[in-house]
Amino acid sequence: MWRVPGYTELRTLGEGAQGRVVLARHDATGRTAAIKYLAERLNGDAAFRERFREEARLLQRLRDPYVAGLYGLVETPEGAAIVMEAVDGVALRRVLEEHGALAPEAALTVLKGSLLGLAAAHELGIVHRDYKPANVIVRGDGLSKLIDFGIAVDAGEAGRSGTPVYMAPEQWRSEPASPATDVYAATCVFFECVTGRRPFAADSPAVLMNHHLTAPVPVETLPEPLRPLVARGLAKNPWDRPHGAKAFVAELESVAAAAYGSDWEARGVRTLAGAAAALAALFPLTALGLGTAGAGAGAGTSGAVAAGAGKGVLGVVGTKAGAAVAGGVIAATAAGGAAVYVAADDGPGRPPVAPLSVQLASYQQGTQGSVPLSTAGQLVQVRGGEPALARRINEALRAPLEERRRYYERSLAAQPGARPSVSRVKAAVRTGGPRYLSVRYDVTLDSPTLSHPTWSSPLSVTVDLGTGQAVPVTRILTPAAFEAKGLGTLATRLKNGADIDSCLRATLPRLTRRAFEPPQPAVHVVLQRGGLEFLVNMTALGETTACGKADVVLPYTGLTGLVDPEVVKAVS
Repeated sequence: MWRVPGYTELRTLGEGAQGRVVLARHDATGRTAAIKYLAERLNGDAAFRERFREEARLLQRLRDPYVAGLYGLVETPEGAAIVMEAVDGVALRRVLEEHGALAPEAALTVLKGSLLGLAAAHELGIVHRDYKPANVIVRGDGLSKLIDFGIAVDAGEAGRSGTPVYMAPEQWRSEPASPATDVYAATCVFFECVTGRRPFAADSPAVLMNHHLTAPVPVETLPEPLRPLVARGLAKNPWDRPHGAKAFVAELESVAAAAYGSDWEARGVRTLAGAAAALAALFPLTALGLGTAGAGAGAGTSGAVAAGAGKGVLGVVGTKAGAAVAGGVIAATAAGGAAVYVAADDGPGRPPVAPLSVQLASYQQGTQGSVPLSTAGQLVQVRGGEPALARRINEALRAPLEERRRYYERSLAAQPGARPSVSRVKAAVRTGGPRYLSVRYDVTLDSPTLSHPTWSSPLSVTVDLGTGQAVPVTRILTPAAFEAKGLGTLATRLKNGADIDSCLRATLPRLTRRAFEPPQPAVHVVLQRGGLEFLVNMTALGETTACGKADVVLPYTGLTGLVDPEVVKAVS
């Protein structure tokens, strides 16, 4: 069985289908580390190898006191292993098994620490996807660390991966993951900490999935002050949850202080420290006489122990390797083909950023509450690039679809006896960079309640790829375009540029600035290479339900003075 050279195994910490984790001591320095080995049977599987490398790359970017850190990735023809920080503590799962429900202050403390670790990941555009009690380690000082990013992904990536009892509705539907996905799982665990049971349980995966997708949140089993917090965190629609862990922390602190006083966190830490201390025999370092269960991180070899960083890990390959340092990351190649990637002591380092790419993704949502509306179709998403920027871009690309869905939901809710309806979306990229990404969404409402064809109309969104922000129409069109003369010119050009019905032809002269304004603009504009595409639906202004719609592309050469010349230059 292959072992990382230069380390002596002390004990096995965990074992599963994809590998095992051991506590080990670095022979040259005496420091400890947790080493995660890829299972031997998977060593020749290229996909699992790459997944293993991706986990190491992700951890190398993520440096935070609430997350167990990476020391290195070691690969040889015989095997692969990730060398990590060893945390002297016990899994929250064992704490709950031993003590059952925790005091609200202790549960809030666990949730806050975990959310801070998740927030650090979310800032990099990373979604954990497998937050659960087994992946939270409570130390002897009552503080906690988040571990195991084995199935983490960049925000926007879809897949049905995770631990079912904590999976968010969008995971069950194989929809793109977002920071709100982790918020859902963390809230599930918080519910379990407070009540001693999970919010949803079932004997079969199908029933469990249905609970997560449709069952009301059992907030009545919680202390009253915590109910709104949990209801928000477990909202079925990810856009109704806090959009990231950082935002959820702010809500948590406000609720906790109001309900349990300004010293709630100090009491919570003491309670957790006591609960963890009762299980000190399970602490990996303390059990071997290498740590002190109640000591904080960085005190001797207790707490979270640094192992093998910089020079220590390079001892794995010794003098047989040639090493190059670039951007704070050491890449060393040893005799026999071994490779080590490790964060250097002088900085966290960052891996090369993958190019930004545009792709179509699935956009599906089920019925929310009593409103009989489901959504199916496509949306445009990006991958690669700087993760935080990609996350902002994807949020901007999704926003108009979410606003249209809320519009439909409000309209259906206002209709007594509204019948089941389906919103269908087809996406098309009009301009794909390098400065702007401009997208058209054709949205069709299939509804026996809202049955007039004017309920179906296209949307658009243009995103600045440098900032990740949606570009308002006031940045595409010049101020002159919204003056009476400019609006008159646009109306004339639109009438002459398409075969439109008489009603719409009569309505266009009444074109106003309001027609371009959110939340339900009557005219959308989409950037194309040769001209500006206008998606016209004047009925959105309540003019008349008899008017039709028109799609018109006007060449930029005929819009001089009405379109920002810098925008034209960027897309021409």
